[in-house]
Amino acid sequence: MAFASLKDVYIDQLQDLYSANKQARLTTQKLAAAAKDPELQKALEAGVIGIENGMTALDAMIKGHGESPTAEFCKGMEGIVKEAQAHALDADFTNDEVQDAVIITQYQRMVHYALAGYGCVRTFAKRLGHDEEARALEDCLKETRSGDLTMSELAMGGINKKAA
Repeated sequence: MAFASLKDVYIDQLQDLYSANKQARLTTQKLAAAAKDPELQKALEAGVIGIENGMTALDAMIKGHGESPTAEFCKGMEGIVKEAQAHALDADFTNDEVQDAVIITQYQRMVHYALAGYGCVRTFAKRLGHDEEARALEDCLKETRSGDLTMSELAMGGINKKAA
């Protein structure tokens, strides 16, 4: 794709973020299934719902610009997902709490990637005068931040202590 304007970059990044969310959703489902702590499982399941909400919003925005949400594949999230698979799911754990700590770590890496993506596209939407889209992207950003904070609270609230 040739980028001639900020709008071109905006659409490309919306598509990239949609792909990142699609990949993160599947991995988050796997992390939730592997988690042992009930609160962590619940938080990851809520994360799946949040990711799906983001995908719905992104889908509508992208289609509203006459483009396909699946036109881009996010290589950045692909790498993060591979790391999550290797470190949180495929690794050999002899302690459930250690695995839960690693699950939080890997999930938060995916979340931080999403935070960067949502922040950028929200800023582009504002600059381009897409105020409704900017508000929807701000909502996605807030929901993603909330999930990140929940994971930090779970880690500091006892999971990391048990893992130590």
